Amino acid sequence: MNPDPVHAAVERVARASYGRLVAFLARRTGDVQAAEDAIAEAFAAALRTWPRDGVPDKPEAWLLRAAHNRFIDASRRDSVRDAALPELARIAQSAISMAETNETFPDERLAMLFACAHPALDAGVHTPLMLQAVMGLDAGTIAIAFLVAPSAMSQRLVRAKQKLRQTGIRIEVPDADELGGRLEAVLSAIYAAYTARYNDAGSLDPIAGGIGLEAIELARLMGEWMPQEPETLGLLALLLYCEARSRARRGVSGEYVPLDAQDTTRWDRSMIGEAEELLTRAARSATAGRFQLEAALQSAHVHARLHGEIDHEAVLRLYAILLETAPSVGAAVGHSTAIAAAHGPAAGLRALDSVGSECDSYQPAWALRADLLRQLGRHAEAATAYNRAAGLSDDPAVRQFLLARAATCGSSSR
Repeated sequence: MNPDPVHAAVERVARASYGRLVAFLARRTGDVQAAEDAIAEAFAAALRTWPRDGVPDKPEAWLLRAAHNRFIDASRRDSVRDAALPELARIAQSAISMAETNETFPDERLAMLFACAHPALDAGVHTPLMLQAVMGLDAGTIAIAFLVAPSAMSQRLVRAKQKLRQTGIRIEVPDADELGGRLEAVLSAIYAAYTARYNDAGSLDPIAGGIGLEAIELARLMGEWMPQEPETLGLLALLLYCEARSRARRGVSGEYVPLDAQDTTRWDRSMIGEAEELLTRAARSATAGRFQLEAALQSAHVHARLHGEIDHEAVLRLYAILLETAPSVGAAVGHSTAIAAAHGPAAGLRALDSVGSECDSYQPAWALRADLLRQLGRHAEAATAYNRAAGLSDDPAVRQFLLARAATCGSSSR
């Protein structure tokens, strides 16, 4: 078989099944790192074997068997693992059964997500651990998203996995009365997974990377598990609003297209319709959480582009509630944008100035400042802000867009 189709097949299986495979093994062995290592070696074995033997009919079962062999080899080198051998034998039998029947192995990623959000772990590592253990992001990609050195992120993840194993934290979905803050941590991690791809200049296409689609799938799983929880519905609605516009974010030549210039015929109306239905269901609750509010704001922006009308005061109220419920620099900058739309660029600039030093390294804040200064005719200052925003962007298309705006302002100021 030609190696190229084999590599493509391995990549497809990795995107579709990595999290399931790791969760399946980790739940039975209690060792996330060992499960990740075993699956990684199984994929390496596939790259060596499948070009010769062909892609198996049930690649996940083949990979589980290969991972089991790796566990057995490791246990022979490390007597501490001998106690796990009976369970590893059961894993092997499960893999054989799946290879010979139509049985599929269970999807236990939700159990893994909640284990990663266990209160015994440092809160700062919850999301990075989920992104790696469940969604397969490497430490370097996660480090970029969290603005830390790759080596530091790698060390945090290793320590977290060691603590999971050493403290015997069970990989399971907790009872409703034990959820506490773990639900919020899980939902935040899913959202972070969806947005992380935009921090990787090599994976800007949301379909090519697969991460965004997996995040949406996990949000669907959460919604199915907790269909009456408004925040799970709000998160899925938010992701669908964003995904519905993904094809329109780039022009025919790959250039960045801002929301107000996007071709709405390229939006996925079925996704938007589903998001609207989910948001309506979530709104029946007496509470309003972060993801419901952010989804409601996305709905307002979509409605404005599709129908040419927006209730500015309603948007401002949503932002006010969001800032009270889940304050963040992103929400504050969004609020400043809404103030500018409702009351003019000068008012928006005053609001942005009041956010403070948190905006110094926040790219969207500099992009907004540049737009507002340009609208006020302060072209030299706008050019400086556009250049600053471009310097803070990891996306080449966004950088080119901002630098072009800066050049236009520079010409206008002369």
